[in-house]
Amino acid sequence: MSKNILLAEDEKKLREQLLEILERHHYNVDLAEDGAQALRLGEAGQYDLAIIDLGLPKMSGMDVIAKLRDEGRDYPVLILTARGDWQDKVEGLAVGADDYLVKPFHVQELLARIDALIRRASGAVTRDVTIGSISLDSRAKSVKVNGAAVELTAFEFNLLEYLMHRPGHVVSKTELTEHLYHQDFDRDSNVIEVFVGRLRKKLDPANDIKPIDTVRGQGYRFNESGLT
Repeated sequence: MSKNILLAEDEKKLREQLLEILERHHYNVDLAEDGAQALRLGEAGQYDLAIIDLGLPKMSGMDVIAKLRDEGRDYPVLILTARGDWQDKVEGLAVGADDYLVKPFHVQELLARIDALIRRASGAVTRDVTIGSISLDSRAKSVKVNGAAVELTAFEFNLLEYLMHRPGHVVSKTELTEHLYHQDFDRDSNVIEVFVGRLRKKLDPANDIKPIDTVRGQGYRFNESGLT
């Protein structure tokens, strides 16, 4: 069944691009050009997700989200914000948004965030994931290989968790960097390479199971088929 999305974005070109992308991926989309329209639609419609730009005219995205939450609308909200506006991100999450995406962003990351938020809201996302010999517990922040605990840094754990929830899908270095940006590491893609290398050694010291593939020129992929 197609999912219903509210998209509130005042920039016409971006709004039309996002509409085309979302409809191509079989979402039903209602558009809002300003905050007042977004609030009216958000109050009246039955949505699986709302994508709301924070810099909307007439009524800010922040105020729209706060009002919708005050009225009991509990569908997930993904906020769009300009790069570097950290205070806006924090305030957006504080008033009830579930996630944020920084402009400019990659289409695949947008789609991944949408999918994750909708699945989480429907109860389809589990805290535990097991693929082959590797088990990950998001609540306990723990990883086991063949039942034996593996010690990972917070950065390594977050990287592995992101990949394991997308088995078989290629994740670009840019997408990984954006996802992990809250960590205090240089954004140079070489840093991602270093930590993927460390993660491989910890998960697969004998180089037997090869859990993470490098897809040349594209990124990394959790090797679901090689572990089962």
